[in-house]
Amino acid sequence: MALSRVFFCQDAHMTTSFTDLLAQKGVLMADGATGTNLFNMGLMSGDAPEMWNTDEPKKIIALYKGAVESGSDLFLTNSFGANASRLKLHNAGHRAHELSRVAAELAREVADTAGRPVIVAGSVGPTGEIMEPVGTLSHALAVEMFHETADGLKAGGADIGWLETISAAEEYRAAAEGFALAGLPWCGTMSFDTAGRTMMGLTSEGMVDLVEGLENAPMAYGANCGTGASDLLRTVLGFAGKGSTRPIIAKGNAGIPKYVDGHIHYDGTPELMGQYAVMARNCGASIIGGCCGTMPEHLKAMREALDSTPKGTPPELDEIKAVLGDFSSATDGTGDSAAPKRPARSGGRRRS
Repeated sequence: MALSRVFFCQDAHMTTSFTDLLAQKGVLMADGATGTNLFNMGLMSGDAPEMWNTDEPKKIIALYKGAVESGSDLFLTNSFGANASRLKLHNAGHRAHELSRVAAELAREVADTAGRPVIVAGSVGPTGEIMEPVGTLSHALAVEMFHETADGLKAGGADIGWLETISAAEEYRAAAEGFALAGLPWCGTMSFDTAGRTMMGLTSEGMVDLVEGLENAPMAYGANCGTGASDLLRTVLGFAGKGSTRPIIAKGNAGIPKYVDGHIHYDGTPELMGQYAVMARNCGASIIGGCCGTMPEHLKAMREALDSTPKGTPPELDEIKAVLGDFSSATDGTGDSAAPKRPARSGGRRRS
């Protein structure tokens, strides 16, 4: 699929694409949590959310509409675990392509009736296995699984693929090849949840080097999930400090997870997420959303904050800490200093 793939917005008589919409708006707001919202709709722990694409399609449509009606310019499909490796745990490994396709078809229906341009991003999560040489998953098999999921998303009408929560460079590379085989343009994020690094040790600087070295590079890259919003913004500053012109994604959790009455609860308020969104833009992110714990009420506050607050200069680490809370580690993993390289504060980087 070419990067110029277009979608039609009903009654709007217009065409657009991810790159066009980003160029037009300067900053795109993505969606929030998938799992948190589905658990609130009745999904049980241990169940595969992707099964609801065929078993509970009305609830999946409600999930998608919740993001669009809250102001998201882009939302992810319910296909995070729709790969053969994860689905085999539910005796459904053979359904990876089908469940990915249906996830995108339901999303396409919502986007095409939104009355404005909305991007359908086909969510692709990790395989759940560790790749060679540390683990047993071969590069070829990983590429095959990512290709199958990406092809299903493309068949269902996804505008782009959206790789997320990856921790290993090897798996990121395999996914890039899978998207290439499917002909689906893509974006990709990693989770920096281990003292400023991914679980497999990659730093923010290392990710930029990884992305820029790929033959089939993503249209945008960044971070999602992890620990708290403070850590994620420190990582975004690390990305921006490398000087790449590729758009940066920030998709942070709504606060810190805590157990309340036997359930995981994220303590981030809508007001805090609004502040996070503005600070993410100031740090250099141009695609901003939420991850775990982010509900429609958070997205509405983020939309309002982004629309009503002019872009400012990149915040100092102390400013991030004061507004969003303390960091989970002393450094971001990029060196001896707690501060990552800072992006240049030139007027050319500002967007209206």
